[in-house]
Amino acid sequence: MCHVLSVAYRDENKSNAPKNTRKFVAVIALVIAGFALLLLSLAFLIWRKARRSKKVSTMLDEAAELMSGECPTYPLGTIRTATNKFRTENIIGRGGFGVVYKVGQLPDGQQVAVKKLSAESTAAPGLNNEFMNEVVLIAKLQHRNLVRLLGCCVHCSERMLVYEYMSNKSLDAFIFDERRRASLSWKTRLGIILGVARGVLYLHRDSRLNIIHRDLKAANVLLDADTVAKISDFGIARLFSTSADRQETITRTIIGT
Repeated sequence: MCHVLSVAYRDENKSNAPKNTRKFVAVIALVIAGFALLLLSLAFLIWRKARRSKKVSTMLDEAAELMSGECPTYPLGTIRTATNKFRTENIIGRGGFGVVYKVGQLPDGQQVAVKKLSAESTAAPGLNNEFMNEVVLIAKLQHRNLVRLLGCCVHCSERMLVYEYMSNKSLDAFIFDERRRASLSWKTRLGIILGVARGVLYLHRDSRLNIIHRDLKAANVLLDADTVAKISDFGIARLFSTSADRQETITRTIIGT
């Protein structure tokens, strides 16, 4: 009887062996597949980081070239002196990027406005790229209805853009102020509308770069002493391709205005 039970037990173990082997193989296969997927994910992240680094490096090289030619650089000391060490009394605007200062006097006596990115902005790659994007794009554009970039300042974590000063600030300062809005004649309003239209037409068709602004709003339309409208803030602008039958660019992120 004991001999029969022993044989039956051995036969049962033999029948279970293939099942156990299959389970073991399945577990090993899952582990290998998971490890392979992890390696692929890491490889993709490394590739994407390298691609972004290459893109940023290209932008930096182009920006450096522009800074040495079309876009002059200012020493931090010059900007600090002109803004009276960035005193709050000289602030004329604020935004997600940081603050805008009115500069009293540059060495040549010219009045300008300085857009200074905050420390949080310069630490964020996206906003840092916006700074580079603006330097690269707007330094190549010259039009009566686009605000003129006079230069920039890069010092350690400091990022600043130096523009011509617009004494009437932005269009929204008139639109949302009942008293100032009433001071605009219909002739002046029409001039502002036409100025914005001319600026957009230049960006889309007549400039050497075809650009979509993507953040065109009253706060980004500045007015000079003669109430001439000038489009500003090209941080998230995009170039678009042109050909005989197509004029388009494809974006995958909702952004801007």
